[in-house]
Amino acid sequence: MDNGIFVTGTDTGIGKTVIAAGLAGALKAKGVDVGVMKPVATGAIKTAGGLVSDDVRFLMDVADCTDDWELVNPVTLEPPLSPLQACMADGCEIQLERIQQAYLELSNRHDFIVVEGIGGILVPIKEGYFVSHMIRDLGVPAVIVARPGLGTINHTLLTIKEARRMSLKLKGFIINWMREQKAGYAETTNPELIKNLSHIPLLGVLPFDSKIDVCGLEKGDLISMTLKHVDIDKILS
Repeated sequence: MDNGIFVTGTDTGIGKTVIAAGLAGALKAKGVDVGVMKPVATGAIKTAGGLVSDDVRFLMDVADCTDDWELVNPVTLEPPLSPLQACMADGCEIQLERIQQAYLELSNRHDFIVVEGIGGILVPIKEGYFVSHMIRDLGVPAVIVARPGLGTINHTLLTIKEARRMSLKLKGFIINWMREQKAGYAETTNPELIKNLSHIPLLGVLPFDSKIDVCGLEKGDLISMTLKHVDIDKILS
């Protein structure tokens, strides 16, 4: 069994947080000792206690995480930009060693770590250092989250191509937010077509659920829905 997965996506706003949280909760429901991590979060909210990311709060809440915030989210930035741009705006610099140390500490505490990335695979973390480099350096396989609709074939295959160029291990891909009653020909055929064209596993197709709200910490039936629609055994294999 791999010791973790890195949840990345074909774009920003793709539902990576929902998928990462659902996978962590589903794995925990199956008896796996799971830790969660979001190495870099931008668009954080300034509070009396410091910067807080809704994505991190949701991830920790669904996974019933009790680890320190600084381990789960070692880098928190306020501007809603790519990490490189957020640092340019704030005049800061991301310390990659801090992320590595936090990941190692979580790995020592837990049997399996679900890491959520930021944006897509080529989002810049630092000058010359992208999300794909972070996946490589953490040494865990990637799970790609994609949309169901028109355009997702191109976006998903390009993401897979870049992952292979970087020699990353790919666990598979998940289609998120499938609106079954409104699904047309593209939505219903895209998942299998991407699987056949890419030769990587389709791990599942998660339906849209209006009761899930990351900002409001509304979990809906996320864990049970993930257990029903995602092949958790393939995640663990």
